[in-house]
Amino acid sequence: MHISVVIPLLNEQDSLEELFQRIKSVCLENEFKFEVIFIDDGSSDNSWKVIEFLSEVNPEIKGIRFRKNYGKSQALMAAFKQAQGEVFITMDADLQDFPEEIPELYGELKTKNADIISGWKQNRQDPKLTKNLPSKIFNSVARKVSGLELHDFNCGLKAYRNEVAKELELHGDMHRYIPVLAKNLGFGRIYEKRVRHQARKYGKSKFGKRRFVNGFLDLITLSFLNKFGTKPMHLFGAIGTLMFIIGFLAAVYLGLDKLFKVYILEKNARLITDNPFFYISLVAMVLGTQLFLAGFLGEILVRFTKNKQEFEIRETLNLNSKKQFS
Repeated sequence: MHISVVIPLLNEQDSLEELFQRIKSVCLENEFKFEVIFIDDGSSDNSWKVIEFLSEVNPEIKGIRFRKNYGKSQALMAAFKQAQGEVFITMDADLQDFPEEIPELYGELKTKNADIISGWKQNRQDPKLTKNLPSKIFNSVARKVSGLELHDFNCGLKAYRNEVAKELELHGDMHRYIPVLAKNLGFGRIYEKRVRHQARKYGKSKFGKRRFVNGFLDLITLSFLNKFGTKPMHLFGAIGTLMFIIGFLAAVYLGLDKLFKVYILEKNARLITDNPFFYISLVAMVLGTQLFLAGFLGEILVRFTKNKQEFEIRETLNLNSKKQFS
C-alpha cells in the first residue's frame, strides 16, 4: 500500500464525506493504493455513524473509536499502530487542509529521501490575534529550543516514512512536536513544504487558548527529556551533590569557627544553632540528599518502567484485530 491517510477528529460530522471524496479522487487520479483511517476521539455528534456509512461502500475506510476524548496525540498513536502504508499522511478533518497536497507531499518525501515532510501553512485563514500571532511566537520559541528550522511545528498536514511514525511515542499534547521527537530518535531528514490553508467550513475549533500555555510547558518538558530523559541522575544527582557539598562545607566551617574561638582564643562563642547559617547549611544538605535520591529513583524508573497506553478503544472498523492495542 502506498499511502495511509490518518485523520483524527472530534465532532466533524459535516465535513467527513466531502473530505473522504476529495482524498479518494486525488489518490485514484495518481494511482495510489491507499487507506483512510478515521480516529473518532470521543465525538458527541454523529461522526462515527458517518464513518460507518461511508465504509459500507468504501473498503478503503478504516475507523477507530475512543471511549472518550483523549486528545490528538493518542489518536495519532492508535492509528500509527494500525496503518499499513509505505507513507503516512496526517491531516485534520475540518477541511482547512487540502487533500490535493497529498501527491506533492508523497513526491517530496520520496525525492528527498526524507523522514518527515512538514507542512507550512500559507495565508492562514484564522483569527490573527487569537491564533496567528500566538502561533508565530510559539513557533519562534520552538525553533530556538529545538534547533529545528521549521516555521510551523503544529501544522496537521505532514508526510512520514512508515518506520518513522511507527517509532514515535506520543504522550499528552506532544503531537505539536512530532518533528522534534523524530529528530531525537535519530530521524534527522526533516524538511518543510509550503501548503495551502482555508477557513473552517463547518463547526468551530476544538482547541482553546490554553493550548499555547500547554504548548510552552510541553516544550520545556521535551527539552528536559531530550537532555536528561534517559539519565536523570546527571541532572538531579549533580545538583544534589553540589548542594550537599556546599551545605557540608558550611557546617564544617561553622564547627571549626566554634572550636577556634573556644579553644584557641578562649572566648565564649555563641551556640552554633544560634547562627542562621547553620540552618542554611542543614537545609542544603537535606535538599542535596533528596535530589540525589530523586535522580537515583529516576534512573531505576527509566530502566524498569514500560510505556503504558494512554487511551481506551471503544470499537474499530475494518481493522484486523484489537489485540494490537493492548
